[in-house]
Amino acid sequence: MLPQTTDYAELYAGFRWRIPERYNIGIDVCDRWARTEPDRVAIIDRGADGTVRRWSYGELKTASDRLAAGLRARGIGVGERIALLLPQTPETAIAHIAAYKLGAIAVPMALLFGPEALAFRLQDSGAKVLITTAAGLSKIAAIDDRPDSLELVLSIDGADGSAEDFTRLISDSPAAFTPVDTAADDPALMIYTSGTTGAPKGALHAHRVLLGHLPGVQVSHDFLPQPRDLMWTPADWAWIGGLLDVLMPGLHFGVPVLATRMTKFDPEEAASIMAEFGVRNVFLPPTALKMMRTLQNPRGRFGLDLRTVGSGGEPLGEAAYHWGREALGVRINEFYGQTECNYVLSSSATIGVFRPGAIGRPVPGHRVAIIDEGGEPVPPGTLGEIAVERPDPVMFLRYWNNEPATAAKFVGDWLKTGDMGVADDDGFIRFVGRNDDVITSAGYRIGPGEVEDCLIGHPAVALAAVIGKPDPVRTEIVKAFVVLRPEANASENLADEIRQYVRERLSAHEYPREIEFVGALPLTTTGKIIRKDLRARG
Repeated sequence: MLPQTTDYAELYAGFRWRIPERYNIGIDVCDRWARTEPDRVAIIDRGADGTVRRWSYGELKTASDRLAAGLRARGIGVGERIALLLPQTPETAIAHIAAYKLGAIAVPMALLFGPEALAFRLQDSGAKVLITTAAGLSKIAAIDDRPDSLELVLSIDGADGSAEDFTRLISDSPAAFTPVDTAADDPALMIYTSGTTGAPKGALHAHRVLLGHLPGVQVSHDFLPQPRDLMWTPADWAWIGGLLDVLMPGLHFGVPVLATRMTKFDPEEAASIMAEFGVRNVFLPPTALKMMRTLQNPRGRFGLDLRTVGSGGEPLGEAAYHWGREALGVRINEFYGQTECNYVLSSSATIGVFRPGAIGRPVPGHRVAIIDEGGEPVPPGTLGEIAVERPDPVMFLRYWNNEPATAAKFVGDWLKTGDMGVADDDGFIRFVGRNDDVITSAGYRIGPGEVEDCLIGHPAVALAAVIGKPDPVRTEIVKAFVVLRPEANASENLADEIRQYVRERLSAHEYPREIEFVGALPLTTTGKIIRKDLRARG
């Protein structure tokens, strides 16, 4: 627990990691509370039909113990992979907790994945067990060659064909289960990278990864936990942002976590959910926040009572930041990380760490710097690559079955994020773009985030993405793909107006020389723009 203070420098300088030698995520987030406060609410489940059920820590312990016992009886043990193709449900938490208690490795996968993406992850991970839904089973059925490693398929929607009933396995299994005594450095979780560039890679994490996340969660949520705190995110729990930024930290801190079934983000529905359940702490990815800008007076209209809003996964930008301050009544605390090493930078209004346009400063316990190609930190104001120094408890162990990629991820003791940034004299870091997304035009280096942020400040623009388009004279020109607000109509006059808007607010070399109006942007399951798809379109 971080000591509550308003002095960032004091907080950062005084922090020391206290990672125990033996540690298990499942025991920490479930059994620890179940022993002392078994009736304490852990998860509030809002079903697809609108029904609500509150799950206690005692219920989570009983169900996860029985599931772990049932899986052990089927021969599933230490180090074996359990694939989880599930939405936000209590069963998802139960499956994760059971996997950790078994000493197995949980492999979360998003229900939005198609059969090819699922086949790759199942095959690459060598998963022995798959726990899913009826919808997930239909996707698995479309896989031509089922992986040989897969021995057991369970469905939370009941037995169907080759899938057994998840609930029946739990009810038929003994209640007594002794968790595996795991080390903090033992493998626990494998999350596949989004795959915005190249094939997805399985980032293998140790049990300590949750402890590594906690300072960042506390910073960005202004010293969580506080009285009446209740956490929610529309983000998929299969993503590191949903799982380790919300679900697991909430369970660790004893803060109730709301589970919902949003198959597609809808601003009206999101605001209604937050109001209905009195959500106090929300993680909204930048794309979701930008979509919420279409709502008029959401705080007054819906009666929102938010204490904190965290955002990460892509740059938030100044326009969305200022909108959040006015429309939601809170400063949005932006944070930064990636699948391999998450939650290492953050803003926090409470401790004075906020600067529009910047991600924030290093979270206590993490050393983050801007480095050059040789791995040397660069002076403030110099463009370089955002890097994190090892050892760090939030850092991944390795890429699964890919040692060359693991080695290439580091230069000396610095983990290279592949993201370009600039630090100012006060240590605030501004994200510029992926190293392969930075645009080179007429000798200038242009980060897409700044241009996109300016574009969505135009009253006709809802969303925007920017790429570099090859050009024989300038090397590249800036091209923008723009999603308009419902009341706006695409035209060349509007495109000219938007170009001039950006030119006046940024510079003559940064404005988009080409604008293409589109109905939607290609996004990963985590809400990140897939720029390689846009580059392929030209």
